Amino acid sequence: MIKPVDLTLLLSACLLLAGCATSLPKFQERPVSTAFADPETTELGLFFASEMDAHPGKSGIVPVTPGEWGFRSRTGLANQAEQTIDVQYYIWETDTAGSILAERILRAADRGVRVRMLLDHVTTKDTDFKFARMDHHPNIEIRLFNPFANRSFQGLEFLFSLKRLNHRMHNKAFIVDNAIAIVGGRNIGDNYFGVHSGANFRDLDLAVVGPVVQEVSRSFDTYWNSEFAVPISAIIKERLSEEEFLERKAKLYRWVDEVKGYPYPIDTTSDVVMARLEDFRDDFIWAPARALYDEPDKLETSKQEVADHLIQLGQEKDHEVMIEAAYVIAGPEGVERTRLNKERGIRQRLLTNSLATNDVAAAHAGYAKYRRELIRNGLELYELRPDANAVKSNWSVLAGRSKASLHTKAFVVDRELVAIGSFNVDPRSIALNTEIVILVESPALAAQVLAYMEEGIRPENSYRVMLESDAETGSERLVWITAIDGEEVRYYSEPEVGLWRRFSTWFMGLLPLEKHL
Repeated sequence: MIKPVDLTLLLSACLLLAGCATSLPKFQERPVSTAFADPETTELGLFFASEMDAHPGKSGIVPVTPGEWGFRSRTGLANQAEQTIDVQYYIWETDTAGSILAERILRAADRGVRVRMLLDHVTTKDTDFKFARMDHHPNIEIRLFNPFANRSFQGLEFLFSLKRLNHRMHNKAFIVDNAIAIVGGRNIGDNYFGVHSGANFRDLDLAVVGPVVQEVSRSFDTYWNSEFAVPISAIIKERLSEEEFLERKAKLYRWVDEVKGYPYPIDTTSDVVMARLEDFRDDFIWAPARALYDEPDKLETSKQEVADHLIQLGQEKDHEVMIEAAYVIAGPEGVERTRLNKERGIRQRLLTNSLATNDVAAAHAGYAKYRRELIRNGLELYELRPDANAVKSNWSVLAGRSKASLHTKAFVVDRELVAIGSFNVDPRSIALNTEIVILVESPALAAQVLAYMEEGIRPENSYRVMLESDAETGSERLVWITAIDGEEVRYYSEPEVGLWRRFSTWFMGLLPLEKHL
């Protein structure tokens, strides 16, 4: 039973939030800042200068697939930074990987590197105190995208400000010296780098150099200087003393120095970084590339830059399209596009999560209701297995018997156009969240990404989902086909999940949640 005083407080909070629900937190004017203007003067910029001169107007691109190199590329570049580090993430966990990367960034700031961190607040609201401590560093500034205004009543605020707070920044970018950037599907956390004991993601980034980096930086600056990017000091009022900050920083440094058994190198020297970049440089594909990104005020303007461009790209295809995406909710419009593609003779393939690997059951519910129609419209549909060898082969020994899950967002059109970034094929990515994608025109890169995708759809890694006629009843039913120890195996219900998960997912599919997924 709620006590009278508690009820009074609750009603007061409701009235307060109802009055300011649609407003961003108030804060003092913050300085406008932009990307480092002279990347060619840094060691990283000079390192790629000759290749850029040899490929005028083109950008260098290399896929970053295993979790190990997703982690090592970011720590190595942080170690190498001379002037600036700009990072933009939907999720930055404060687990082992997240803490190590935070420590690398702090050490860069100690060297005089200017650091700008832009994080989505809905995913960091429980750890924002930790980031506020980093913000105490004179060379580090942290801003939160579209934050909660009141830390004490966040649940109520979300209720009263659903439209505003449902608008999230889903972008992922790691930019060093405005000379090199990593853009893709990965957030920052153990499960994105293959070291989580419970579940690890199959994911994909692109490391890019050349003109497209300036476009990524332009996107970052647009978000950083927007009204939605609120200084963390406006949210967390408590400030550390200089002594407290130095003590906490030293404690983090000691912790990282004493980490035992971590499978990837942490304190990578400049020589080692440059040697690895030598390998990277040899692997770079030089091709026309551009960064597609939504504006920070996407929800207010209804401009869907990334979605509209990708849909237009799909309508212009002549031969085939292959998509690997964690969350796919086709909706009636997507179903219709697959029907038209079938009429035009377009080969359509999709790899997504199975119910057993999907970390968002509601998203699977939204996807499953369109599954039969998509297959009827010619879609070759594959769902990731929780024991997928293609994922587990890239894990560290720390991951043990972890379950596989899919987090990639990649598109290949007509074996020459590649789009990789943060965009899922769902209503949230289309209309609610902001996204960034690197679009590359390159048959060579397309071949590499297709090889990665086709590994994912092999029978030992995924289920082929098809429709077949029941011999007894004549009715149409779904079948999941895979291979175990070289032998074909068929399932006639969602594989590797219990009755309760099947039922709860089915029930969620009955609810009017689709536009929010």
